[in-house]
Amino acid sequence: MARSAARAPPARRSRALGWLVLGASVPIVAPAQELEPRAYVATPVGTTFLVVGDTYSSGSAVFDATSPFSNVHASFSEANLSVGQVFALAGRQSSLLVALPYARGDVTGDVGGNQARADRSGLADARLRFSMLLMGGPALKPAEFGSREQQTILGVSLTAVAPSGQYDSTKLINISANRWALKPEIALSVPEGRWLFDLYEGVWFFEDNDNFYGGHRRAEDPILSTQGHVSYTLQPRLWVAVDATYYTGGAVTVNGAPSSGALHNVRVGLTASVPVARTQSLKFSYSNGAVTRVGGNFRSIGVAWQYAFIH
Repeated sequence: MARSAARAPPARRSRALGWLVLGASVPIVAPAQELEPRAYVATPVGTTFLVVGDTYSSGSAVFDATSPFSNVHASFSEANLSVGQVFALAGRQSSLLVALPYARGDVTGDVGGNQARADRSGLADARLRFSMLLMGGPALKPAEFGSREQQTILGVSLTAVAPSGQYDSTKLINISANRWALKPEIALSVPEGRWLFDLYEGVWFFEDNDNFYGGHRRAEDPILSTQGHVSYTLQPRLWVAVDATYYTGGAVTVNGAPSSGALHNVRVGLTASVPVARTQSLKFSYSNGAVTRVGGNFRSIGVAWQYAFIH
């Protein structure tokens, strides 16, 4: 990365980069970029699952031509511990998932020709996800589940992200967003032999961060997220999927003044699930930004181990 002959003092450079990452909305973890194939499949009631995974991402940030920021690069990883339970609610298959993430990130960039860098690590914001299959997903016990036929599924979910992670308003960059976020979503899953076609439509809503760095208020518009997945089952619990998502919105203001424009981005990826034992499987994922007009343009590689049992 090029260095300017006249470098700004470290505190000044660090302050500028902080506004870049937080004010201009280049998060360490970007929920709108999610790609989750088969998130609404039929599962026997009484199934409990434990998932341990890690995702590494790296890439650049895209700004408009008038921005003073350039050569911005970020690398980050997020380790997740998730626990979920499938149960019956009003005769329909439902589930509850709790995820506890730990994030590590490093950001470098040029601000007005001067280089700056910041890094953080710590607990990220916890997630809670409730889902229900409204059509094609009756609550079935294991003995009943084995004889069921594949059906088109209509499902809904609500994801909540709590401001529970590491946050310090005196620091320029934080792991936590220090705000609540909610995402209602509706999904359609259509089986055709060994093929499965998924389409999800959701909206992220964000609470304002009233304790943004320097005592300011940071607000973000809702983000509309559309996911599509086409997966193929090679044998039970062994499948591959092609994934894509489009997300738009998310313009940021600080104290009511515009800080960054709306997103209009496309992301594509591949996912594979491989059974390693009767109750265990490994999931591998890769994704990359196909179109990034504003925001983070990251390449991501992930692996997750899942253990499931029925009681």
